[in-house]
Amino acid sequence: MKIVIADYAGAMMPSHELEKQVLSAGLPGCQICTYTYHDDQRADFLQLVHDADALLTAFIKIDEEVLAAAPRLKVVSINATGYDNVDLAAARRHGVAVCPVGEYCTADVAEFTITTMLALVRNLKAYLTDVDVHQQWRYDYAQPNRRLSNLTLGIFGLGKIGRAVATRAAALGMRVLAVDPFISQKDYAKVADRVQLVSTATLFQQADIISNHMNLNDSNYRFFTADRFKQMVKHPYFINMARGAEVDEPALVAALDNGQLKGAALDVLATEFPDLATNPLVGRENVLVTPHAAFYSSDSLTALQRISCQNIVEYLTGHPEKVFKLVVNPKEDSHDYSN
Repeated sequence: MKIVIADYAGAMMPSHELEKQVLSAGLPGCQICTYTYHDDQRADFLQLVHDADALLTAFIKIDEEVLAAAPRLKVVSINATGYDNVDLAAARRHGVAVCPVGEYCTADVAEFTITTMLALVRNLKAYLTDVDVHQQWRYDYAQPNRRLSNLTLGIFGLGKIGRAVATRAAALGMRVLAVDPFISQKDYAKVADRVQLVSTATLFQQADIISNHMNLNDSNYRFFTADRFKQMVKHPYFINMARGAEVDEPALVAALDNGQLKGAALDVLATEFPDLATNPLVGRENVLVTPHAAFYSSDSLTALQRISCQNIVEYLTGHPEKVFKLVVNPKEDSHDYSN
């Protein structure tokens, strides 16, 4: 049995020891191959997966070409919560299961969101630049904001991460609004005492800070457009901890340039591996750009590797009901297992 662990260089784990440990314990004698992927060497990758039974990746595009080249492939395990890099229809046609990691870093991303929100509101980057670059000592270098407990946070997406952010923001005394047309009554009940569900128009009118935590789907691709930035009445801070594809990046740049936004914190950009040397969002005192790092803690890394590899073990040993989350299950295609 052959297991391939492959991804772009920047997405590969610093060490694969834990992954190998989990896979070897659950699939004794399996062959484990690690591979650093490059777009211009795709033919090599296709050759590698030709006889693979399982593939573990986060960002490699898994499409008809890959699936056709891997006739023995039974499962693609995604070591991330998102899985928009996988052609799910093609996976179904080829009878290949797809299982992302449903949850491993909720607390980490929520903490990171609150951290960047505080940094924006309290102008930390501007002050650090003034001290480190200008060698100046000026408390009035940046325009002051109101204290956090007097601000309204608007959240798009009340999934696990959105709810965790809302809980932390409410604990800081903030008023919290949210938009989520897909949330169940059961999930909303968990935060109903601290979050008010409103329309998009109402959130745009009242929010001092807008934080995006939506799952990417057909309804929200490039959701944040020039028109929507114009509707944000309070010229808020904008935070994106979800997917870069949900934001029209040139429109975001324009909104920052013309003052429609006070600033932004972006853990994701339009592409997963951007050209930072030419990106107009880089180098601004009111913009925090981080390298998709919100998830990154020693605890989350351990959980990510353990769950994504255990998903492979459970599926290949005939226990799909034990897989953390299956978004494509050839054995029972209409069912979405989640524990």
